[in-house]
Amino acid sequence: MEFREIYCSDCKKVLGRYNVKYYSDAKIAELLKISHESHIRDGHKIDLRKTRD
Repeated sequence: MEFREIYCSDCKKVLGRYNVKYYSDAKIAELLKISHESHIRDGHKIDLRKTRD
């Protein structure tokens, strides 16, 4: 399976893993705005990366 991870480079941790099959890029962008906005507001660098499991 392929996943898209939301990773905070400053905290060095994965904030969320979402299955590519069920979550589109638009849905992941919406999740970033809603769920992880505090990291973005604090100036943290957020990366989106694909992984396989």
